[in-house]
Amino acid sequence: MDKFNTLNGVAAPMDMINIDTDKIIPKLHLRTIKRTGLGKVLFEEMRFEPDGSEKPDFILNKQPYRDAKIIVAGNNFGCGSSREHAPWALLDFGIRCVISTSFADIFYNNCFKNGILPIRVTKEQLDALMADAKDTENPELTVDLVNMEIRRPNGVTVPFELDAFRRECLLDGLDDIGLTMQKGDKIDSFEAGQQQSQPWL
Repeated sequence: MDKFNTLNGVAAPMDMINIDTDKIIPKLHLRTIKRTGLGKVLFEEMRFEPDGSEKPDFILNKQPYRDAKIIVAGNNFGCGSSREHAPWALLDFGIRCVISTSFADIFYNNCFKNGILPIRVTKEQLDALMADAKDTENPELTVDLVNMEIRRPNGVTVPFELDAFRRECLLDGLDDIGLTMQKGDKIDSFEAGQQQSQPWL
């Protein structure tokens, strides 16, 4: 998993509540177990017409948001059914951070397992960041995980809180497999000892 330290990039404003996982990645695409290739169908029903052509009014089909790395969204982002494909699709598109007032628990947890930083802010902070993102002349935000703050284009900083363990995992680029591999020596030692004491297993 790629490390997350400081992210500077275009923030796409998605000023709507209850953006669920089926909107993020429709169930049609859940048959794959690959983490790559899903970016092209991210928000598929919102981004594309049935014939595959782009819907010109959708935010990610407009400049400068085609290259967004951050999403600023309304309350309850990632609600709906559980599917890890949702953060896979966001990450494959290039999104490394989602900012909202609240997230669905399963989606929130899945983000950390895939190198995406979900940030909770207050309604007032979200309104300010949404206004920044809507400014097409300069919609860039800087997300600093080391200092746990979002830097707005006007220089004002928005502090945020995050569980210390999850923060360290993102900073070090450790998913569940990476955390397990850190204990590789202990695992090898245990297995060697068990093989000697219980060779029939």
